[in-house]
Amino acid sequence: MMRPHRVPEWADTDPRRTPIALRRELIKLGYNDRALGRLKRTGVLAQPRRGAYVDGPTYAGLDEKGCYAVRTRTIMKQANTTVVASHVSSAVEYDAPTWGLDLGLTHLTRVDGEAGRKEAGVQQHCGKLIDGDVVSRNGIDMTSGTRTAIEVTTVADVEPSLIVVNHLLHHALTTEAALAERYTAEGAAMERWPHSLKTDLVLRLANPKIESAGETRTFMLCFRKHIPMPEPQVEISDPNGVVVARVDFAWPQFKVFLEFDGKIKYQRLLRPGETITDVVLREKRREELICRLTGWRCIRITWADLENPDATAAMIMRELMRQDAA
Repeated sequence: MMRPHRVPEWADTDPRRTPIALRRELIKLGYNDRALGRLKRTGVLAQPRRGAYVDGPTYAGLDEKGCYAVRTRTIMKQANTTVVASHVSSAVEYDAPTWGLDLGLTHLTRVDGEAGRKEAGVQQHCGKLIDGDVVSRNGIDMTSGTRTAIEVTTVADVEPSLIVVNHLLHHALTTEAALAERYTAEGAAMERWPHSLKTDLVLRLANPKIESAGETRTFMLCFRKHIPMPEPQVEISDPNGVVVARVDFAWPQFKVFLEFDGKIKYQRLLRPGETITDVVLREKRREELICRLTGWRCIRITWADLENPDATAAMIMRELMRQDAA
């Protein structure tokens, strides 16, 4: 497996790090509520949260995850105690996929150990923080990749949690050993946290080779539908032993491999001057090469297929069980 580079921190000029001004700060500068209201109506300012303002055009240009990141920073600035971004909020800071996650709720963990509370789109947590649990990233304090991975499993379902954990593993933001150690840490074991019943399953299924949300969902489809579990990221070699391709999943014993076709995947494969059509044609030639070298058959599925799991699982099983497989 070719491991991608660690997810870089956001640049100082990244719009997700746009400066935030609280109402009281602007009042001291001479603005009044009428002026602030006018600036908001005309789009000069935007209000990610009551009592806080950011540059209007910058905020308007952000996607859902970007707006969520700005709200996280706003709420941290407004907090009356010291907090760190955690759970889903820290997962967003690591650029994790957010499929199945609730972006209507900002998660913060108090560093004073006092009981947290939930109010107006904010969940404060009071889990015990130990050495290594908090890092500085993207200009804010947040939980480490290891702690974030485990935290997410306590607030999200198994599938979206596994997507986040695989992302953090694949990008070397944590390791399987680090997760196991932190999960059972003496005096601060996360295995006894509320809502952690799903955590053990997620950690057992997690695999750093799985590269994307679509691949994780495909893996979960196999698990839930009792399909023989495939091997992820299988390398294909030519007769000289040179690796010429990798496939998303393979069942060598059934002579079948599977490729997940997602929009992001094709965008990632684009070369300078190419169109999506060029990528599709190149992928088709790549598929033909793999089939010639291995004698395997190819299954391709998309996001739409994942929305029809029963039919997709049946199709995969039919291909695995084909009687004409050599």
